[in-house]
Amino acid sequence: MALPVEFLKRMEALLGEEFPIFVQAMEQGRSYGLRRNPLKQGGERLELDAQFGLRPIPWAEHGFYYDPDTRPGRHPYYEAGLYYIQEPSAMAVGALAAPEPGMRVLDLCAAPGGKTTHLAGYLQGKGILVANEIHPARAKILAQSVERAGIPNCLVTNETPQRLAERFAGYFDCIVVDAPCSGEGMFRKDEIAVTEWTPDAPQKCAERQAEILDCAAAMLRSGGKIVYSTCTFAPEEDEGSVQDFLDRHPAFFIAEVPEQTYFAPGRPDWIANGSAELVKACRLFPHKLEGEGHFAAVLVHGGQTDEAAEPKRAKGLDGKEIPIEYRTFETETLTCRFPYLVRGGDQLWALPEEMPDVSGLRVLRQGLQLGTVKKGRFEPSHALALALGAADAKRVLHLTAEQSIPYLCGQALACEGENGWTLVLVDGISLGWGKVSGGMLKNHYPKGLRWNG
Repeated sequence: MALPVEFLKRMEALLGEEFPIFVQAMEQGRSYGLRRNPLKQGGERLELDAQFGLRPIPWAEHGFYYDPDTRPGRHPYYEAGLYYIQEPSAMAVGALAAPEPGMRVLDLCAAPGGKTTHLAGYLQGKGILVANEIHPARAKILAQSVERAGIPNCLVTNETPQRLAERFAGYFDCIVVDAPCSGEGMFRKDEIAVTEWTPDAPQKCAERQAEILDCAAAMLRSGGKIVYSTCTFAPEEDEGSVQDFLDRHPAFFIAEVPEQTYFAPGRPDWIANGSAELVKACRLFPHKLEGEGHFAAVLVHGGQTDEAAEPKRAKGLDGKEIPIEYRTFETETLTCRFPYLVRGGDQLWALPEEMPDVSGLRVLRQGLQLGTVKKGRFEPSHALALALGAADAKRVLHLTAEQSIPYLCGQALACEGENGWTLVLVDGISLGWGKVSGGMLKNHYPKGLRWNG
C-alpha cells in the first residue's frame, strides 16, 4: 500500500525522529479486536480465549485481540450477539465515555454500531440510549447491530444533528461524537481511505466537525460530557477542532483521562494558538500500541445551561389497548413482562420507562421490537429473541455451537416437548425463535440472516 506523499510529508514534519518507526508501523499488518457483550445473559461463563486466541486489550475492559484465522465473525456466537467485532483503538472511545446505568446517552454519529453497543453495555439496559446516523443505508446497519446486541433501551434515529438539537436541548448526560473525518488512522485497515484522501480533506472535515460539535453542545446538560473522537492524525481535525470548540464554548473544559501508558498526550504545539489544556486529549498511534490511529478528548460542560423544556414522554398503551394476541403469547411463552408498550401499525414495541416522544423524527427502532400483531396471533420478533435470557422463556431448545449451524441455515429440527414458540439457545445464549409442533421445530430464524448450507 502506497501512502499519499503529501500525508507522509506532513507526518514527517510533525513526528520528527519518530517518523521512521511510524512509517514502519503503517506498513505492517493491522490488529484485530472483538468486544464481549455484557448484556448477553450467561455469556460470561463461556471461555473463548483458546478458541479465538484472545488477548486482553489494555484500555477496554471487555476488549480482546483475536487471531484472524479463527474467524469469530463466522461463528454462531457472533450471530447471538455474544461479542462485537471492533477495531482495538476504537474501543477507547466507549471506555472514556463509560456512562453509568440510568443516564441519558447519545451516540451522534453512530453507524455501524461499535460505539453504540459499547455504551449499551455500560448502561445495562437502564436509562436512554439514542443512536443516530444521518445516512439512511448506514442507519439500517446500525439498527441491525443494536438488534444483534439485544439492547432493550435504544432509540435508533436517522436524523441530522440540527434536527435532534431542536428536540433535545439540554437533555443528555453523555454524548459521543465519533466525527466524520479524513480517515488517516485507518489507512492500513482500509485501502479505500487511502485512495479517497486528498490534501484538503482535513480542513473540509474540520468544518463539518464544528457544526456537529455545536449541536452536541446544545443537547448536553450542565455537568455532562462530550467524548469527541476521530480516526485521523490530522491536527486540524483533532486538536484544532477541539481548540476551536473551546473558543466558541468557554463553559467547556477538557477533562483529565485515566493515565494510560499506551496513549500519547494531545499536541497543542501542532496547531496555531493551541492551549496547554490540549495535552489532556489523547492520541493513539500505531507505533505506540496494537491498534490503528485515533484521537479523543473528553469535553465537560462546566457552566450553567438555560432551563430546557423536558421533551414529552412517549404515550404508552393502557391495559385495554394491549392486543389480546400479544397477551396470549406473553402468557404462553414468556416468564418476563414488559410494562411500557407502544404500537406502530402492526408492530408492538417495549419502551424504556422514560422514553421521550419521538413523533416527527425519522426513527428506525424505538426500544425493543416485540413483534407483529396478526389476525388471531402474535409473531415474536428476532430482536425479542436476542434480548431474552434462557430464564425468560417457558420453552427453550439447547444447542451446541455445532448443532446450531443447521438452525442458522434455516433447517427444521427435531424437538421433543410442548408445542408452541420456543427460544433457541447456542450454549445457553439466545439465538432466535422456532415453533414446535408434533416433535419438530419449525425454523423462524430470519431468512435474510440465514447462512448458506
